[in-house]
Amino acid sequence: MPVLLCPGAATSRWLGFGAGVVEALGVRLVSVDRPGLGVSTPETGRFFSDFAGDMRQLCTLRRLGNPAVVANSQGAPFAIACAEAGVASAMALVSGVDEVAAPQFASALPADLRGLVERTASDPDGAEEFFASFTAEAMWNMIMAESPESDLAVYQDPDFAAAYHRALDEGFAQGAAGYARDTVLAMGRWPFALDKIAVPVDIWYGEHDTSHSPDNGALLATRMTTAQRSVVPGIGGALLWTHAEKILTSLLAKATTG
Repeated sequence: MPVLLCPGAATSRWLGFGAGVVEALGVRLVSVDRPGLGVSTPETGRFFSDFAGDMRQLCTLRRLGNPAVVANSQGAPFAIACAEAGVASAMALVSGVDEVAAPQFASALPADLRGLVERTASDPDGAEEFFASFTAEAMWNMIMAESPESDLAVYQDPDFAAAYHRALDEGFAQGAAGYARDTVLAMGRWPFALDKIAVPVDIWYGEHDTSHSPDNGALLATRMTTAQRSVVPGIGGALLWTHAEKILTSLLAKATTG
């Protein structure tokens, strides 16, 4: 069964997840570089709807039908775009970035994040220029500095670290414009009618995750009428790699039953 992966911020399609698990469950994992990341051609001024259109075309060309979709971190709103556009049959948002520009979060954001959200709203071009100054090394250092010990045990494993570094290096291989555009879109107001999304949705967060959502998806789950939220103890944002079997088993069941 095909499962489309929307990777996290500034990473190429090669990081993936679920080594061994996808084979055991009979999954064909299809991971896609968004424009400007990896080997995908940059595209200025694009929006979420453009990505959903790209994925519809990919699914037609590769005969994927309407695949289940998994999103990690900054891939979350791009997966939501696919669900809203009718491309996905089911969706799992794993440690997904939340709509931090939602007014309900205005008083809950840390000062530095609130400043970036306000800058993105008032000066999106300037914000995009700021994010375009990031590098693969800066991203890695930020992740290491902000991750709890439970995640560092995953990220600093030599094999995983090598794969993560490769994905970041490829994500920035064409410069930071792709990451910058993704981030401006994710950090602004989302254009989705979340309550109209009809496909089943799993929302997953680790209890130690303090980077992706102010409330670990509690508000997001109430805004999506088909969503089921799970908070997993003992892990943070590395959840996709520590609980791949549980995530995929739930997603596949929802994709086949609708």
